Amino acid sequence: MIDTHIFQDKKAVYYTLGCKLNFSETSTIGKILCEAGVRTVRKGEKADICVVNTCSVTEVADKKCRQAIHKLVKQHPDAFVVVTGCYAQLKPDTVAKIEGVDVVLGAEQKKDLLQYLGNLQKHGSGEAYTSALKDIRSFAPSCSRGDRTRFFLKVQDGCDYYCSYCTIPFARGRSRNGSISSMVEQARQAAAEGGKEIVLTGVNIGDFGKSTGETFFDLVKALDEVEGIERYRISSIEPNLLTDEIIDYVSRSRRFMPHFHIPLQSGSDEVLKLMRRRYDTALFASKIRKIKATMPDAFIGVDVIVGTRGETDEYFGQAYDFLKSLDVTQLHVFSYSERPGTQALKIDHVVSPQEKHCRSQQLLELSDEKTHAFYARHIGQVMPVLLERPKPGMPMHGFTPNYIRVEVPHDDALDNQVVSVRLGDFNADGTALLGTLLP
Repeated sequence: MIDTHIFQDKKAVYYTLGCKLNFSETSTIGKILCEAGVRTVRKGEKADICVVNTCSVTEVADKKCRQAIHKLVKQHPDAFVVVTGCYAQLKPDTVAKIEGVDVVLGAEQKKDLLQYLGNLQKHGSGEAYTSALKDIRSFAPSCSRGDRTRFFLKVQDGCDYYCSYCTIPFARGRSRNGSISSMVEQARQAAAEGGKEIVLTGVNIGDFGKSTGETFFDLVKALDEVEGIERYRISSIEPNLLTDEIIDYVSRSRRFMPHFHIPLQSGSDEVLKLMRRRYDTALFASKIRKIKATMPDAFIGVDVIVGTRGETDEYFGQAYDFLKSLDVTQLHVFSYSERPGTQALKIDHVVSPQEKHCRSQQLLELSDEKTHAFYARHIGQVMPVLLERPKPGMPMHGFTPNYIRVEVPHDDALDNQVVSVRLGDFNADGTALLGTLLP
């Protein structure tokens, strides 16, 4: 048993980098500490414990992690500093040597954070606790709300795909998941806490079921039956795992929203082969057509990486033309970053930083055009919007079922409420439509 007496009245600060899954897991860590007697630090206070949940998807992410640690150590000089997440798993010794760091926890250890805190006494040097890749086996559940209206339900962790450019399988281990019954119970708990919307998160959520002999489609159907949850969104799903039966089911579902986020990574078949992706552009295009045939107003976000090794001018041209031809809503554009230990480093033809930036800008402009056109098509329509409390000084905002951002006049009574709104013109910076509340 862990003696939690030492945690009573202690204060903690949390800093998260990276994906929605990381934010969900940080929230769970926060709950663990809260149950032990630790409260979140208030503005102006010094923390007793600092928790940094890191990302390592790019070299820039690694740098941001180091900067975040240095900043927190400076702001809270006497705090016990815990670093976890992907960067911690991949580079534990490097992180442990950062001044002020006390404990580094890998993917298998972070769920047991309390037992690594000792008596919160700093010893002048960091200690790293990680497991070998083959020993990362457990699934740590997480359903977090944070400060926002929606909950994030972790349904899966790890990845078995080993794409040539990616370190995530080395940071998070093999694909694994909890049971459908446990996911349903967490969704019910979110509903009991007033949750209206849940985003399903994971590393490769379409691969759900490997640990339990179930399927992602089974999960979708089970969650759809949970009373009290009005909206589900599927955060990101591989195109080869987005089956027609899932698409058809979402088109009929009252609770699963017409909103998809599908990683493409490249619109060139040659580059997709170099990336070791498990589909080609023909399959991807067929998925987009299927979605639009059943849900013409569906929002479709697409992940794209520019400047990967092997992406010649010709291949990028093919990718651009393919993306332009797709009836999608938004492109999430990332510049390729060299990751130590990945197979991509063996590929010839390196794209210069200047060319990466140029290609990125071209795709971002294309994305803006597509998003603007999508929003414009909906001006004048009446749609249900789930409103959420804004940051101080900002107008109230929320999202339609198909993820159009809408701004309305501020009214605290409308926080976490679904209201009917007539969609008007764009706001001043073009990032949302102005809405008129209807009786």
